[in-house]
Amino acid sequence: MVHNIMPGIDDHLSTGMKVGYAGFDPTADSLHIGNLVPIMMLVHLQKAGHKPIALVGGATGMIGDPSGKDKERQLLSEDILQYNVGCIKKQLEHFLDFELGENAAEMTNNYDWFKDFGFLGFLREVGKYITINYMKAKESVKARLSGESGISYTEFAYQLVQGYDFLHLYQEKNCTLQMGGSDQWGNITTGSYLIGKKMGSEAKAYAITCPLITREDGTKFGKSESGDKIWLSAERTSPYMFYQYWINVSDQDAEKFIKIFTLKTKEKIEALVAEHAKAPHQRMLHKVLAEDLTKRVHGEEGLNGALAITNFLFGRKQKRADFEKLTAKDWKEIVQQSSDAKAISKDKLNEGINILDFLVELGITKSRSEARRSVTKDKSVSLNGAKCQDIEQVVTLDDAFHNTYLQIQRGKKNKFIVYVE
Repeated sequence: MVHNIMPGIDDHLSTGMKVGYAGFDPTADSLHIGNLVPIMMLVHLQKAGHKPIALVGGATGMIGDPSGKDKERQLLSEDILQYNVGCIKKQLEHFLDFELGENAAEMTNNYDWFKDFGFLGFLREVGKYITINYMKAKESVKARLSGESGISYTEFAYQLVQGYDFLHLYQEKNCTLQMGGSDQWGNITTGSYLIGKKMGSEAKAYAITCPLITREDGTKFGKSESGDKIWLSAERTSPYMFYQYWINVSDQDAEKFIKIFTLKTKEKIEALVAEHAKAPHQRMLHKVLAEDLTKRVHGEEGLNGALAITNFLFGRKQKRADFEKLTAKDWKEIVQQSSDAKAISKDKLNEGINILDFLVELGITKSRSEARRSVTKDKSVSLNGAKCQDIEQVVTLDDAFHNTYLQIQRGKKNKFIVYVE
């Protein structure tokens, strides 16, 4: 998890509790799994007895960080940014302990100290300590200066704003460590440099960066096959889709990710890897990883829903009890994910429809005679997990879960989700 690290940090962290922080960009109302690496760095910091601060950039989000970007991004309004900040705070509470005691985590928003900081005051307090030559030497700035779109003064000055965050937390919270992704090294070291220039050579401030995670095939970590980001928000990425992302990573990635994103011991992980190697097709390592993270991000209810939907779509033996566990939200997700979802009118179910006509209506059989053979001779038809054996059986709205959803199966492999419209 370590990419770059400043000399002397080992001794610094071994002499009592220290305060460290990582920043999060509020350009959306949710963090995504790419943010999990710096989050886990804060988690490990707290578990080691130090105090973590999660800084949400309500002010820096108004400017835009040029790091890793080839063009200026759209700036958001203050109202949207403040809404996003509130959403992100709630997500971070799933990982950090804010009630622990002396080293309880803290949330902070740099808008609080920048909102009344005038331009002239900023130039006097910050700008005079950093040379243009120093700022131009940063990789993120050099890349933009040589590009076609160039760089605005707003983004050019971003490193000064982030640098001041570190200085402010150093002065107000005795914060001596900043952590972030490897693309943040330039911004982070600007902060430690500013602290040294402003507070004197005796002032020590340190930096740790983590590598930017990629998948085995070189694609960017944190996106689905369709290119969509995997968010921590259930509204943006459902718990089922979140679970499936981790289930479907490669064996090599599962082994890497379980070390980074879970809190299992080295010994436990080595045992899991060895057990997985005996039967890779069972994807045991992937299941442990997926369950650990889904429960942490979406809670027990979210994990149970993800497992129930997974069992519905991919499980072999299903009973009515399995279907009864599904919430209306789970069923809706199943319809969205199923390529065999079929609709039936509410009027037909209100009146009641014979099981043979039901099968023909949905196109599961071509005729009533074929439907009759399937029910009586083949005994291959099940409704909501129960075998259909009576050709006089009538399907009504009472059979539908949440008055909307049914499951019909013909044979071992032909499963269909039916929804009432």
